[in-house]
Formats: sequence, structure tokens, C-alpha cells
Amino acid sequence: MFSAFTTFPNPFFVPRFVAVGLGVAVDIKSVAVHDVETRHDKRARTLKHLLKLNHVNHSIVYHQLQFHNHMPHILGSAYLFGARAHHLNDVYENESKELEHWEDSPNEVSTYDWKDYLGDRRYQRAYVDYFEDELVLNGYEWRKVLQIYLYQGKEPLINCLVAGLGHPLIHLGYAYELSSRELAMEALGLTATSYNYLHKYLDVTSYTRNPTYSTSSPIEILQRVAADKKFDGLFEHPGGSNIDMLFTHHEELILEHWNAWQISNPTKQFEDSQRAATALLAATQEGGPNQYDFFFVHLLTTSHAIRILLPEIPVKFHINVLRQWWLLTLAVYVAQLRPVVDQDSVLGYELEGKDWAWIDKQAVEGEWSMDAHYVKGLRAMKEAAKTWNDKDMFYLKAGVKFGEGFAGWGGFGPFDTEEILGSP
Repeated sequence: MFSAFTTFPNPFFVPRFVAVGLGVAVDIKSVAVHDVETRHDKRARTLKHLLKLNHVNHSIVYHQLQFHNHMPHILGSAYLFGARAHHLNDVYENESKELEHWEDSPNEVSTYDWKDYLGDRRYQRAYVDYFEDELVLNGYEWRKVLQIYLYQGKEPLINCLVAGLGHPLIHLGYAYELSSRELAMEALGLTATSYNYLHKYLDVTSYTRNPTYSTSSPIEILQRVAADKKFDGLFEHPGGSNIDMLFTHHEELILEHWNAWQISNPTKQFEDSQRAATALLAATQEGGPNQYDFFFVHLLTTSHAIRILLPEIPVKFHINVLRQWWLLTLAVYVAQLRPVVDQDSVLGYELEGKDWAWIDKQAVEGEWSMDAHYVKGLRAMKEAAKTWNDKDMFYLKAGVKFGEGFAGWGGFGPFDTEEILGSP
């Protein structure tokens, strides 16, 4: 059976995307901005000082340049959940145990050669230094620096925010939500050092092709991918190490389903994509009730970052941001062996009196309140509920199910580190 969203193959069909230059593509209100630079209460002052301390002391990638610094993400999320100053300090002490100090890059980068080292993580220090120099030259207007380096040029960096498992995108979201110039420059550094082949799918128009089918529903496409026997047997184990192999050897399979997403009503399609991101995390526990997928949580937190960014970035990039997230989502879903997405397991979940206040408490006082990805996942679902009204309580039920059922991360393969989509 086909859903109401389905259209049949048309040999003259061209992928449908709205003419975003004519108006707002995704029409949602900005989230509340928490400018910790100007607030004077103790919580805000503590967060400001800890973000600056992390910026000075800790590199943005570490552990042989494979892991990402999540300190700003968990600090920001905990703060937004209402954490007190002492908890923020505890988070900093716990998270900093595994982080590493900056190391010098092989050389500096300059206005003349900054593009020459894109994708080379050894230059993380040099890139952050360079962007901070640009910050000074632009009167500390960090949004202006982002305008220059993210949105301009034939192949703008914004078209590769999902490299490095979307960490540049996530970091940029926190920069805007906390109005932090330090986080903004770190986000530019992550974008530059994570830059890789994924940009071509947005920058080169030939990758946008006539699809074999089309639908506006991300969930329907995921169901089709799950049923697509061409993916059977590609990988023996799940894990991020599958993704480069997928693009290297099976690119056409991914592009077939990537191009199938019809974005004719961008606001509605973004709403649907946020629900799909939540379902991928909260409704795919095939390995056991407590095995939440580490890679799927990044699909949710990158979607949350997009929710923060869409009201802030130039309208002409709205569709590209959605489409690169969708490319990442499909790749990760296939890499994780296409588990069944059972939305009924969320919709049928019994709340037993638990509400968002209960979730807030879990995020700052619960057993897993020091796990950055756990806290970020809860935060993403809460903001999605606020954005879309959550009439059927899908996000609340997903948050409670995840919040009380979580017992550690799964989804790793035998060759996995956190490294994914990171090679140039």
C-alpha cells in the first residue's frame, strides 16, 4: 500500500523545491536568545566564564583528532534546563577530564590560503586563531564574520555543516542560542576542519536528479529504504565506519532516496523531519529496550540546531540546510542497518504522570545528567514540542520514554570511534 503522500514515477519529473529567494522558506519564530555576555545573574555568569575557560584551554577536536569537544553543548543544554551554578561547575569538571589542551598547527592560515587547509584537523588551532583575528578586524561582530565565511562564495561553507557527524552544525546552533562569539568562532573552526566530500551534493547541481519516486514524508522514505533489498548485505555490523564506504561504493542508492524528498511546503516538511529525527532515536530499539543508538541521537541534535538556525540564516540557504541534514540522516540510517521505526512504541507509551518538569529534572539531577548526548537529546525534544505544539504528545512521550529507559549508548560497530564523516 502507498501512503497519501506518494506520487508515482514521472519521466518528466524534476525534484520540486520552492523558489526560496522569493520569500521565507521555513517560517518559524526564533527561539529565545540567552545572551550570557550581558546577563548578570550567577547562573549566566558561571556559564559565560566556563565557556570562555573551555575556549582557552581545550581543543575543539581531540583523541588523535577523532573526538569532538562537547563541553559547550552540555553546558548550554544544562543551563537552558535551569541548572544551577554549582551543577554547571560540576559538568565542567567532569567533561574536562577527557579533553585535551590545544596544540600548535603546522603553520598559520591567512586570508590568502585559508581554503588550502580545509578538512585538515591538524589546523584546528590555526583556523580558530584566524577567525578570531577576523573577529577583531570586524569590530567583534561575530555574525558579520559568519556572514563572510559561511554564506559567501561559489561553494559556501554552509553547504557542509553536516560533516563530522554534524558537530559544526550543532556548535553553530549553540553559538546563536547563547549569543556567544567564542562558540561562533569555534563553530567556524569545526566547519573548516571537518569539511569534506559531502559539500558536493549541495554545490554541484548534477547530484539533484530526477527521482524514481517522490513524497513529502521523510518517514515514508525511511520505510522505503528499510524495504529496499538493494541495501541488504552491504554491511555486516552497524557503525559510523560504514558511511564512507556507503558513499564510495553505493552512492547511487543513497541519491535515489535523497532526491525523493519533495520539499514543496518547507515549514511542514521541516516539522515532519523533526518528528522523524525524534522517532529514529526513540522508536528503534531493536537491540533491546535500553539500547539507544549513539548515531541516531546526532540526527536529532543536528535537527535541533537547524531549528535554532533557520530564523537566523539567509533564506536562500534554508532548503540546502534541510537537504544536507536529510543526506546525513539517510546515510546514518543505512549505516545502522535500517532498523524498524515503530512510532506506535512512542505514541502508546504510558506517561504515568510524568511531564516536562520531570524531564527537566532528569536532565540536571538524573543518573545520566553528565552525559552530553543524553542531555542534548532531551533538550532537542523539548524545543521541538514547543515549536510544533505537540498536540498528540509525541515529543513528550518520546522524551519520557528516552529519559527513563536510557541505560547507555548502542549502535557501535567493531571499528568505531566517534569519528564519522570526518575524512576530507
